[in-house]
Amino acid sequence: MKAPFEPKILAFCCNWCAYSGADLAGTSRLQYPPNVKIVRVMCSGRIDPGHIFRAFETGVDGILVAGCHPGECHYISGNERAEERVETAKAVAEIIGIGKDRIRLEWISASEGLRFAEVIEDFIKEIRAKGPNPVGGDA
Repeated sequence: MKAPFEPKILAFCCNWCAYSGADLAGTSRLQYPPNVKIVRVMCSGRIDPGHIFRAFETGVDGILVAGCHPGECHYISGNERAEERVETAKAVAEIIGIGKDRIRLEWISASEGLRFAEVIEDFIKEIRAKGPNPVGGDA
């Protein structure tokens, strides 16, 4: 019998907020599925749509971009740039058949460890329902 589908999630987390929120979730021993690999970036605004599509090519089933709340970016407007880039990536993902719902943008502060865990759990449920990435290889 074949094992049930478990999605592979890649999370690009801002160093100053979302990554610290993920760290807080871990140090607080909050449970969330282990399906997520976290990449720490200095700012969510540094994530280019090319990074997102390269991850999809390698078999990732869902991408989370997590950064500082609006107005709280350590680089002034990096999260605004992240929002623009994620919207561009979603539009392209819809056109090429991946689907825009496989890309998610969330604002998570350093003090929101519980929120980080909840976002991961919710996103994994969504991607599990969608099934495997239609274009990817083996991540």
